[in-house]
Amino acid sequence: FSMALYKSIQEFNYFCNDVQVRGAYPAFTNRLHRKHGVNSEVLEISEEDLKIIAEGTVDYIGFSYYMSTVESKTGEGVQASGNMVLGGVKNPFLKESEWGWAIDPDGLRYALNDLYGRYQIPLFIVENGLGAIDKVEEDGTIQDDYRIDYLKKHIQSMSEAVEDGVELMGYTPWGCIDLVSASTGEMSKRYGFIYVDLDDSGNGTNKRFKKKSFDWYKQVIDSNGTNL
Repeated sequence: FSMALYKSIQEFNYFCNDVQVRGAYPAFTNRLHRKHGVNSEVLEISEEDLKIIAEGTVDYIGFSYYMSTVESKTGEGVQASGNMVLGGVKNPFLKESEWGWAIDPDGLRYALNDLYGRYQIPLFIVENGLGAIDKVEEDGTIQDDYRIDYLKKHIQSMSEAVEDGVELMGYTPWGCIDLVSASTGEMSKRYGFIYVDLDDSGNGTNKRFKKKSFDWYKQVIDSNGTNL
């Protein structure tokens, strides 16, 4: 666990959460400003602003989880093409999606424990899913076992975190129905339990078809996550 990694966690996971949960800017704010070329001395912030921040804290943390990242202290390693926010390098021990996103269900358990241990307020996973190319078979079915496997393992990790003592309010996967991917602008990067017959150029019938994952996730909901 290197300082380079910890600084990355501070910047991406802690900075905004510290402000919203604790009601104050964290101690590493000035260092972060210097990193990004911000002159803290000329920022316009009043005592009233700080009072509003202190009084407007949140009751829970909602966050999205799709992948984990690797921080390289030396800058060496193959650049991770799929990590759209953090960058970083590829993790040689993890499989990746067709878009290069590292599949790491254990990372979700770590994130849940880390956030709950730091803030001690309920958590809510608002997005979690696998973007993949889905094939419609001749009989009209979509056998997306890879999506089921991804979600199953992440739900299992979520369950382990609850056993660890994490207070988890809820979980909503991304997403219920195929739509244009926000990260790439492609329809072919599909997340849904329902297939939409449209291609990246908007061509198609717009008809909807249930994927194999649809009925699987229905049973997950019916059993409150115990039947995976």
